[in-house]
Amino acid sequence: MDYKATLNLPKTDFPMKANLPQREPELLASWEQERLYEQIQEAGKGRPLYVLHDGPPYANGRIHIGHALNKILKDIIIKSKTMAGFQVPYVPGWDCHGLPIEHQVLKELGDKKKTLDTSAIRKLCREYAEKFYAIQREEFQRLGILGDWQRPYLTISPGYEATIIREFGKLVERGGVYKGLKPVLWCTADQTALAEAEVEYEDHTSPSVYVKFPLVTSPTVLSKTFPGISFPADIKLVSVVIWTTTPWTLPANQAVCLHADIDYAFVHVGDEVLIVAEKLVESMAKACKLEGARVFGVKKGKEGFEGIETQRPMSTGLSPILLGDFVTLEQGTGCVHIAPGHGMEDYILILEHNAKATAGEKLEILAPVDNGGRFTEIVKEFAGQHVLKANPKIVDFLQANGRLLGHGSLKHSYPHCWRCKNPVIFRATEQWFVSMETNDLRKETLAEIERVRWIPSYGRDRINGMIQNRPDWCLSRQRVWGVPIPGFTCTGCRFVLAAPMVIEHLAALVATKGADVWFEQSAADLLPKGTVCPKCGGADFEKERDILDVWFESGVSYAAVLKPRKWWPADLYLEGSDQHRGWFHSALLVGVMTDRRAPYKAVLTHGFVLDGQGKKMSKSAGNVVAPQDVIKQSGAEILRLWVSAQDYRDDLRISPEILTHMVEAYRKIRNTCRFLLSNLYDFNPEKDRIPYEQLPELDRWALHRLSELIPRVRKSYDDFEFHTIFHALNNFCSVDLSSVYLDILKDRLYTFRADSSLRRGSQTVLFEILVAMTKLMAPVLSFTAEEIWRTLATQPGGNQGVRSVHLSTFPEVQPQWQDAALAQRWERLLGYRTQVQGVLEGSRRDKVIGSSLEASVELRADVDSYEFLQPYHKDLTTLFIVSQVKLIASDKAKNFLEIVAAKSSFGKCERCWNYREAVGQNASHATLCERCVEAV
Repeated sequence: MDYKATLNLPKTDFPMKANLPQREPELLASWEQERLYEQIQEAGKGRPLYVLHDGPPYANGRIHIGHALNKILKDIIIKSKTMAGFQVPYVPGWDCHGLPIEHQVLKELGDKKKTLDTSAIRKLCREYAEKFYAIQREEFQRLGILGDWQRPYLTISPGYEATIIREFGKLVERGGVYKGLKPVLWCTADQTALAEAEVEYEDHTSPSVYVKFPLVTSPTVLSKTFPGISFPADIKLVSVVIWTTTPWTLPANQAVCLHADIDYAFVHVGDEVLIVAEKLVESMAKACKLEGARVFGVKKGKEGFEGIETQRPMSTGLSPILLGDFVTLEQGTGCVHIAPGHGMEDYILILEHNAKATAGEKLEILAPVDNGGRFTEIVKEFAGQHVLKANPKIVDFLQANGRLLGHGSLKHSYPHCWRCKNPVIFRATEQWFVSMETNDLRKETLAEIERVRWIPSYGRDRINGMIQNRPDWCLSRQRVWGVPIPGFTCTGCRFVLAAPMVIEHLAALVATKGADVWFEQSAADLLPKGTVCPKCGGADFEKERDILDVWFESGVSYAAVLKPRKWWPADLYLEGSDQHRGWFHSALLVGVMTDRRAPYKAVLTHGFVLDGQGKKMSKSAGNVVAPQDVIKQSGAEILRLWVSAQDYRDDLRISPEILTHMVEAYRKIRNTCRFLLSNLYDFNPEKDRIPYEQLPELDRWALHRLSELIPRVRKSYDDFEFHTIFHALNNFCSVDLSSVYLDILKDRLYTFRADSSLRRGSQTVLFEILVAMTKLMAPVLSFTAEEIWRTLATQPGGNQGVRSVHLSTFPEVQPQWQDAALAQRWERLLGYRTQVQGVLEGSRRDKVIGSSLEASVELRADVDSYEFLQPYHKDLTTLFIVSQVKLIASDKAKNFLEIVAAKSSFGKCERCWNYREAVGQNASHATLCERCVEAV
């Protein structure tokens, strides 16, 4: 007789080989065909709402591994919140305006760009953005991300553009917006103003120069100005010495600034007197290689210096000495050259001076530099030269004119444009700003930060420091691909018209025709009929040429997407840690400016993706891991597992070796689930389920372990601690199941009568474990969980009447599963099992036995251990997976256990492979043990 046919061998259609690159697209197609996202939203009606608002990625290029990390994290949260009983809509978005797209389009056009007007360039920019939005949408969907992909929000849609203009109108109405001449960060390569969020600080080497500003007052008069200071008789020149790393700003000099409370030394060198901070005399003398420098007097900045005029080093004008609190003794001379057109502190100082000065004393906000960073005709000697390239020639000029005291170079942190990576400059231009002080914007924003939950918590301090120290927000950009600033200038009196009525009229036009209407129609066509200048009554206007900062555009996304749907404020914003200065920052400011509160309740940030050695990825280094390549080779599921396996709050690492480890971890989880499925082929939970009370202790122990796993995993989802979920599931599969429960269970599952209560009891537990694990892993391993669920659906009652695992909710723990006393007993039993396995391994190594079933084990135990083990005596062969166990009481001291393993002397059962005394005693089945005889 073929006894193999009588075994309950595992059967399943669930393949061992995942074949994810081919299988995943099939599941995606079915989800789309079945409109799974819409089904989930329909099923969620009436549930509490949870909103994760998508930060819009930039529609430029294909997605990279950072995009994949971000979207997978969001998807895990959305699916876990859905399965926790919330309605969780997800509307993906794209940021479609801005310089990178415009720059790329102009680059592709080459010289042809000179023949195209603004509208034609904007049309090409739109086509470019739409192309990459479509590519990225497909790539995000390939990751298994569920969302409203057919109705995303795009910053180039007319409705969104109208919202941008309306939100700007709210700022105007509340008095927070102004237009003024002010130094701003300026990218000379891209020829536009930049916000603080658009610069990165990198190392840069600048010239370091010490420059003399001769005082126009004679030493004789100065002796009266500074009582107690006796100037040497041979002095020909008295100069204040400034130090700067931006010689190119000297043509714009307007003043010299000292600190009121710093001590300034009068230093005799040759036939000159140099005035510098006393504490910096030594370092200056060393840098300028001055010999014989002698200090002959000291005065504080407030003791006579203010108002003394000096000769400018690069023009015929005079620069007065002013006092300011920002002067420090960190380096240099303690005397600061003031160019208000090229520095914010300089600008503020001159504004304060001009506010008190007479008409003849007022100083100019001078910035003789054009959009491309070249000197204008005002600086005749260097007109047309780029300011940074002109630095060496300016040093030569100062040397030739006797104004250079010393020079060198300095490597320091310097602002660069985060798009083109070129150094930027400060340049005074007419720009639109949001005041951080009007309406207590800074104060209210700082208060809102305290009301938001920041994950990790250091995010609070980071954004708080940024808001504390940030200047007014420069909203204007000198480009064409964006939403226009809805301002008009009267041609008669130059009054700037940006009234709420005018802005709302324009917003209504944009809502139907898009922002292109601004560039295609005249000012007269864009203004409400009958509009006149409120200042002079004129009716002729010019349109504003600038567009709005794209950070303002993305910042208003909550107003465009969430408020109309009554989803505001969002429960969560989730992006990379760089967004404290980006989207989190702009959205917070816009929210406080327009709605007096933050647009989010919580903010979660993740780190950046590095290579396996912790280095930044780059094409030149050859260490880039592209998500498309990983998907093609291993499947999106491996990327999803990689995201969940690491603590995303820090920087993450990825490499082929790390991904290989993820494949192995995935295979273990998959094979465990396959084993569970394959032993449920003949189990109908509606008919075959065994009540908990009738289950043996081993099965109840497994349910207890499951009862600990479920709340642990659910709490980890709630706390966004996804890496602990991976480790919990992986540990449960490899230790609790594979190494213990399933290892012990195989004999019962395969060899017991198919409908025996013991086998059905084990199947009851396997079913509970499989369903629970499938649900718990679904937010992370979305494809595999669905594949398991669909396999269960082929069995009666397998999927509980729910078509997709993503339509189900997380498992609940049955109260009776939790049994602390049982768990304590089994912890001790499994400890004995581990000891027995160690002895068996030695016997196997010594060639005494092969399989553990060949073994007969003798346990000599102290009284306490013996009394504990005695009730389990008949189960120990099953627990240890051996053929016989002999338990002997010993009078040895407590905790004594001696384990002896020998080869069983009984015959081997052909069917179950156990060695039993009864093998050969049944004439009809001479090769079977008594249990197998009964089973067949």
